Amino acid sequence: MFGRLGAPEIILILVVIILLFGAKKLPDMARSLGKSARILKSEAKAMKEEGSSTATPAGPPNTGEQSSAQRTIQASPGDVTSSRPVTEPTDTTKA
Repeated sequence: MFGRLGAPEIILILVVIILLFGAKKLPDMARSLGKSARILKSEAKAMKEEGSSTATPAGPPNTGEQSSAQRTIQASPGDVTSSRPVTEPTDTTKA
């Protein structure tokens, strides 16, 4: 039933999407979706690098300085306006 989507069906779906969201909002939505995907990709890469660095015992020992160091999340390559330093969360609750 859904296996055969031809050109008329795809065009109809695109027209409905444009009517629902408006032609002015679609580029902004696509841009924000792209930025979100880049951030997700960079965070996944950073987590993967952190996991591999802690799994190898031949590396330097982990100190408190490495875990509290700041990382910079960059939304897109060369986009300086949206990059910001991020500090890791600390536990401020008192026991």
